[in-house]
Amino acid sequence: MEDQSIVSALVLGVIEGLTEFIPVSSTAHVLLAGQFLGFKSPGNTFAVLIQLGAILAILSVYFTRLWQIAVTLPTSEKSRRFVGIVLLGFLPAAVIGVIAHDFIKTVLFETPLLICIVLILGGFVLLWIDRKPLTPRYHDVNDYPLSLALKIGFFQCLAMVPGTSRSGATIVGALLLGADKRSAAEYSFFLAMPTMVGAFTLDLYKNRDALNVDDALIIGVGFVAAFVSALFVVRSLLAFVSRRGYAPFAYWRIAVGAIGLIGLLLFG
Repeated sequence: MEDQSIVSALVLGVIEGLTEFIPVSSTAHVLLAGQFLGFKSPGNTFAVLIQLGAILAILSVYFTRLWQIAVTLPTSEKSRRFVGIVLLGFLPAAVIGVIAHDFIKTVLFETPLLICIVLILGGFVLLWIDRKPLTPRYHDVNDYPLSLALKIGFFQCLAMVPGTSRSGATIVGALLLGADKRSAAEYSFFLAMPTMVGAFTLDLYKNRDALNVDDALIIGVGFVAAFVSALFVVRSLLAFVSRRGYAPFAYWRIAVGAIGLIGLLLFG
């Protein structure tokens, strides 16, 4: 039984890493896959805790840039502005996430039917935004106004409904507010850092009594798998989006949501 759990954790970790930074909702994929694999996690903690592996993938890819910002923070207005842009974008999710945490985890995360429907609806939204003739005004994250960052942060809050996608919500919001496709995806990367660390810390604290030593191995396997697979995605996504846009992810969302609905109808 333990071997099955480890294999399931490995599969779910790979799914988490491959889907965290593309607009298809990693949470939806992990929860639905866990449902069909028969994988159980106290309070659905596993799905949040393995995200730390994906966070470290971003940090490793952008380490030089982030280190430069940290070193020059006391003296560089540009560095301080960048930090402000990221923290302002994170603020709405931090406030709403703390207030609504229990409802999100005990109600929304436990409703596979809702997740499938949101996946499909989000796919059509992504198709619409990808084909909409937008005229970008911002081509570099460093040029984002602080007000724009805050507005994108409110869009990110939509991702508290599983199936919406954190990266999808921030990317759609950024595109509608004047960002180009590449910078929207990159800002989603940076915004993921405080958001996912915050979610990880809050979930770890809330479920501290439910976790035990046996969970550590399973979470560790998922963590490593998420790190390796996310590393691949982070290194290749910006170039892919610049060439192909977001339509491929939209079709994927619709297909996964439809398959999930069929599976729920057939197997419960």
